Amino acid sequence: MSANSQPLWQPPAITPLDPAIEAVARARIDGKAKPPGSLGRIEDLAVQLGMIRHPGEPRGDNAVLLVFAADHGLVAEGVSQYPSAVTVAMVMTYLAGRASANAFAAASNVEIRVIDAGVAAELPGHPRLIDAKIRMSTANAARGPAMTPQEAAEALDHGCKLAIREIRNGADILALGEMGIGNTASSALLVHRLAPAPLNDCIGVGAGQDDSGMARKRAAIEMAATRSNASAPLDVLSEFGGLEIAMMAGAVLGTASQRRPVIIDGFISSAAALLAIRLCPEARGYCVFAHRSAERGHDIVLAALDATPLLDLGLRLGEGTGALLAVPLVRAAARLLTDVADLSDVLTGNI
Repeated sequence: MSANSQPLWQPPAITPLDPAIEAVARARIDGKAKPPGSLGRIEDLAVQLGMIRHPGEPRGDNAVLLVFAADHGLVAEGVSQYPSAVTVAMVMTYLAGRASANAFAAASNVEIRVIDAGVAAELPGHPRLIDAKIRMSTANAARGPAMTPQEAAEALDHGCKLAIREIRNGADILALGEMGIGNTASSALLVHRLAPAPLNDCIGVGAGQDDSGMARKRAAIEMAATRSNASAPLDVLSEFGGLEIAMMAGAVLGTASQRRPVIIDGFISSAAALLAIRLCPEARGYCVFAHRSAERGHDIVLAALDATPLLDLGLRLGEGTGALLAVPLVRAAARLLTDVADLSDVLTGNI
C-alpha cells in the first residue's frame, strides 16, 4: 500500500477506557452497603461497566442478541459432519422461535435479531430476518481466498452499522452469536494467525467429529494455512473467512464506538473479537467474555486477549447461548452501581 492510499476499511473511532476512572469506580463500589470485595468478580464487572459508560450510569435493561449466519466453502473438504443445509434449517428454527438461543433469550428477557451474512441459499423474507448477505457462502479457503478484501470490508461495515443501529434504537447491551456449518475450521485459522498460536492447537471437534472426520478437518485446515501466509487482520479474514465472523467483528467495533458493553459468546465469537481487537485494540475494554467454551482453541483466544470469562459450563453450541446466560450477570453488575445504597447512608440512617 502506498503512503497516499486509503485503507480498504477504517474502523469507527473508539475511545479507549480511561484507566484513571478505574480507581474512582472501584472506590464507589467499595463504598456500597456491603463488605468490600464481597461480590467477587461481579465487582470487577461493575468497574468495567462504570468505565465503559463514564460519565453516565451503566444500564442493562435492554439487551439484544445479534445472531449472524453464514456458510463456509471449507465444508466441501469435509470439515464438518453436517452439510451447509443445516445452516438454513437453523436460521428457520431461530425465526420460528424454537432454537436453544430462543429459549435462553426468553428466559433472559433478551431480544433476538437474525442476520443473513452469507447463507448459501436464498432465504424467504421474514419480519425477524435481516438480509445483509454479502455472497452465498465463502469460497473454499483450502483452494483459494475465502472472500475478496472488498467483501471482507463490506461485511465488517455491515456488522458495525447493525450494532450502532441497535444501540441508537435503545439497546444497553449487545450480545453476539453465530450459526455457520464449518465455522470452527475458519475460526481455527483466524486464531492460528491472529493470536498467534500453533495451528494444531486451534483445531477442535466443532459440532462433533470422529477420528476420521478430525483427520479430514485437520488436512483441510492445514491445506488452507499452507496456501497463504497472511498475517495482517484484514488479509487473514479475506483468506480464511467467514462472513458471519466478519460481521461479528464489525459489531464489536460498532458497539465499542457507542460506549456500550458487547458480550462475547464462545470460540467463534471470540475469534471475531480477536479480529476486531487486532483491527482496533481500543475495543478490548468494551468486551465482556461470557463463558469458557469446551471447544479446543478457546483458551488460546482468551489468553491472547487476557480475558477471564464469567462462566465455565462446558458449553460449545454457539448461537449466542453462553452470551445469553451472561446477560443477567451484566445487568446485576450495572445495578450494583446504580441501585445499591452507600454504606455511609445506611450507617447514618438516611435509608
